[in-house]
Amino acid sequence: MSERMSDLPDLSAERVHELDRAHVFHSWSAQGSLDPMVITKAEGSHIWDGDGHRMLDFTSQLVFTNLGHKHPRIVAAIQEQAALLCTVAPQHANAARSEAARLIASHTPGDLDKVFFTNGGADANEHAIRMARLHTGRHKVLSRYRSYHGGTHLAVNVTGDPRRFASDHGSAGVVHFFGPFFYRSAFHATTEAEECERALAHLEQVVALEGPQTIAAIVLESIPGTAGIMVPPPGYLSGVRDLCDRHGIVLIADEVMSGFGRAGKWFACELDGVVPDLLTFAKGVNSGYVPLGGVAISPAIAATFDERVYPGGLTYSGHPLACAAAVATIRTMEDDRVVEHAEALGVEAFGPRLAALADKHEVIGEVRGTGAFWALELVTDRALREPLAPYGGTSPAMTALVGACKERGLLPFTNFNRLHLVPPLTATAAEVDEAVDILDSALTAVGAAS
Repeated sequence: MSERMSDLPDLSAERVHELDRAHVFHSWSAQGSLDPMVITKAEGSHIWDGDGHRMLDFTSQLVFTNLGHKHPRIVAAIQEQAALLCTVAPQHANAARSEAARLIASHTPGDLDKVFFTNGGADANEHAIRMARLHTGRHKVLSRYRSYHGGTHLAVNVTGDPRRFASDHGSAGVVHFFGPFFYRSAFHATTEAEECERALAHLEQVVALEGPQTIAAIVLESIPGTAGIMVPPPGYLSGVRDLCDRHGIVLIADEVMSGFGRAGKWFACELDGVVPDLLTFAKGVNSGYVPLGGVAISPAIAATFDERVYPGGLTYSGHPLACAAAVATIRTMEDDRVVEHAEALGVEAFGPRLAALADKHEVIGEVRGTGAFWALELVTDRALREPLAPYGGTSPAMTALVGACKERGLLPFTNFNRLHLVPPLTATAAEVDEAVDILDSALTAVGAAS
């Protein structure tokens, strides 16, 4: 009898690729030209491709492996939970979900003490908007351009980037506005303070012109993620909070990507001292080991449904395996001071190293970020700020740069003309140095070849 205790066949990398192309339909892709990289294993801050080539994973996949790959404490928690109670219908209380909710509530800002569990970030945002609409009796939702809130129908309409276009028929009650982005200011601002002031004045005007009495919620990523990691200027989020308070509008903070330590705080809204009415999360809550998301809910909104049925739910809401992974993740973050470590990585490693890299390479128009959440804005001309790839697309130069990084042992996250460095929060300063050295070499090689 074989020692192998799994029904999963031991496939070669070539066979994995062959079966993928024969049977797997990929997201956000034209299927015919796809040539996906096979990943055979992963550990810590590293992944291995089908050729056995090891790379630093500075994508955290889709920015969710906050404690890195194959963390022993999370793996053990999932195994132990599977042996005890592998799954259960959501109407029944269970220890994993109860403890996960308690731990999440212990770190959310203010009094967001109730948690509704979902399967991921998109449905967390869908349910947060539903709660806001039912709570206020209003329908409109405001969200910023250059944002991403998920791929389901409402969430993708709330999204403010090109992934929205194919599904947007202007029928979801969503209105978009410009958020602060000083490097590419829509307000002709000359300072960060001006950008903040003018962005808030613009939003206030949008609210007035749309009719505040018609607006249920303003949805904001506390720090936009795939849209470019534009850390809002001090005072912006608190200004939006004040605007919402004046008009009875629900403030929804999307912390799906920026939460659970990514920005060097448990939640990025803490950077401006803001407590939202609803806070959505996913990804880093359990390092993505088992799909999990949720909505943290204020007492006022929770009370709306004390006697009124909340019309929503999910078969796998608070799945025990996912919640056990969340418990292990949060306790590890507490015990190992992971959030503090991420903050230090930003201040002591990423910040100075990327600033020096920008001084060396003209193609870097701007460096921005915080914690373990960084982006390089790549341009063909610093003075004109012409993007290295068009908005909504890519370019041969970006493709060449990614290839050069991977050849040298670095897997970066890219979107349009930006290269993001978003490693596990457990990455070491030495790994950050190694990644920046590889990026330096790749930029030099691609620049010399162009």
